[in-house]
Amino acid sequence: MSSTPTLPAPSATAVASVAMLSLPALMNQAAALQAAGQAAQAAQLYQEWIDTSGSPMRHVACFNWGTLLSTLAQEAASEAAYRRALDFAPGFAPALLNLGHVHERRSETEAALTCWRQVFEAEPGPVLDHQLHALNNSARMLEGLRRYPEAEALMRRSLELRAGQFDVIQHYIHIRQKQCAWPHDLAVGEVTPNQFLLGTSLLAMMGLSDDPALQLLTATRFVHERVAKPGSAVPLHSQTPRNLQAEPRIRVGYLSGDLHTHAVGLLTAELFELHDRSRFEIWAFDWTPESQQPQRQRILKSLDHHVRLAGVDDHTAAKLIAEAGIDVLVDLQGLTSGARPGILGWRAAPVQVSYLGLPGTSALPGVDWMLADRFAMPPELLPYCTEKPIYLPHCFQVSDRQRQVAPLPLRSTYGLPEGAFVYCSFNNNHKFTAEMFAAWLRILHAVPGSVLWLLADNDTARANMLDAADAAGVARERLVFAPRVSPPEYLARFQLADLVLDTFPYNAGTTASDALWMGTPILTRAGRTYISRMAGSLLHAVGLPDLVTDSLADYERLAITLGRTPARVASYKRYLAEHARTSPLFDVPQIVRDIESAFERLALAARTKPV
Repeated sequence: MSSTPTLPAPSATAVASVAMLSLPALMNQAAALQAAGQAAQAAQLYQEWIDTSGSPMRHVACFNWGTLLSTLAQEAASEAAYRRALDFAPGFAPALLNLGHVHERRSETEAALTCWRQVFEAEPGPVLDHQLHALNNSARMLEGLRRYPEAEALMRRSLELRAGQFDVIQHYIHIRQKQCAWPHDLAVGEVTPNQFLLGTSLLAMMGLSDDPALQLLTATRFVHERVAKPGSAVPLHSQTPRNLQAEPRIRVGYLSGDLHTHAVGLLTAELFELHDRSRFEIWAFDWTPESQQPQRQRILKSLDHHVRLAGVDDHTAAKLIAEAGIDVLVDLQGLTSGARPGILGWRAAPVQVSYLGLPGTSALPGVDWMLADRFAMPPELLPYCTEKPIYLPHCFQVSDRQRQVAPLPLRSTYGLPEGAFVYCSFNNNHKFTAEMFAAWLRILHAVPGSVLWLLADNDTARANMLDAADAAGVARERLVFAPRVSPPEYLARFQLADLVLDTFPYNAGTTASDALWMGTPILTRAGRTYISRMAGSLLHAVGLPDLVTDSLADYERLAITLGRTPARVASYKRYLAEHARTSPLFDVPQIVRDIESAFERLALAARTKPV
């Protein structure tokens, strides 16, 4: 274990001199040593003062000592310093807060929560900022542990203390979405409707409204507040000399942290494999956690070059991309969880394109293009997108024809009644809205004996859905909850459903592709945003545009009609069984060629454009 560096013993006179320092003088001397690059000596100075001074402020010095030791990567010594501060002053909030972070870095979650709880439950109440720090970090950790009710309760306490915390509001709204706790913006403290609106994240907004102006607003706010601006206005790619005569192939780089068993990784594997290597050189720049997942290993084998960006800062990452001579950089993540949008602002490639990970505008200054189709991104949507569209002829979505499928299971395996009409939605619960769920319950009312087959991401979501059924007069047993299973089993069980009911305004993407690949029709409602038109795009490409509705009333009416006429649904299933996999939707080689044609045109234009 690391410990404080051992320096030559100071003289008695020096020790006496150190002991006589006031705390401010000590801090000034330590700061001067740090500024001179002598952090270890500054730590030793703190230790000498603490050991020899009788000051009642030694707990503060211990705290400063601990933070300094932490910067020196001396975790054990840092922890000891915080504990010594607490020996001098039990309940000293700054030391408890930092000690909690020490435990968190070691994945000792309960110990971290205990430290923070001592702060926000202290009597009398601690300094407000300390209390908020403890509440918010505890809520963040509990959310990561999927202990949603506990996390939400602490978020409410925090917002009751200070309303205008947009980071907390963002998590409060989304955690309620995850639990199907409607309304998402349940009043708390003095938080105003405007603050709820401004605090909503882009992901949450995509699931709440199909107003493209609101999505642009939330994306723009996030970029303004959270995405660091590059240190130079000169594009990085133009600062890196290239010998284009020696590089006949176009270099395409994919940027992502999701190249494994994730929606993006599941859709793109065959895209990477099918690129024409005589014309294109395929790179990936990623920070995906390394693993032996088959999907991860398959993706890695499909690449010509793979550059790890984990632990690399954004500017250095952008320099690596520019030095690789990338012509087209494809961002597969946008503003989704774990994204690194700061890389794109440096403009490491002359052509930078958004694709798949964020089905909507990112408002990122470094992204000029978005792969789309004319249904998903119609002309009336363009004023609300900072990217220009690259229109693919049929459908924006690439997929994978090598999906492994388990044997067909029995309905009894999943508790589905034989002979019943089975509606299903395997979308994530945060996509469920009160409006759409109420419509689903009305559909069940209108189709006797039918059931709704759902995923329940957490116990609270399940309980809230059952409570909604009670309130609507729908028997609880008509909601059937599916467990999480392996990808092959997940695909196989689509065949047990009669009709997939899509969510709105956050449509199914990968889930819709999976359902259609397995021959199960999906009913969707198309709105005004890219994300609310995703499933409609897939249905047009597969040849079933009549399953795309434009209003809730039409969606509900058609769902009821299909539930009452199972023969019509059977005809859709026959059509999909006979034609889906040969339709434009699943003509992956052609979609890849269409993408390549667009990339080639843009790359060649950029290569001949004067810098």
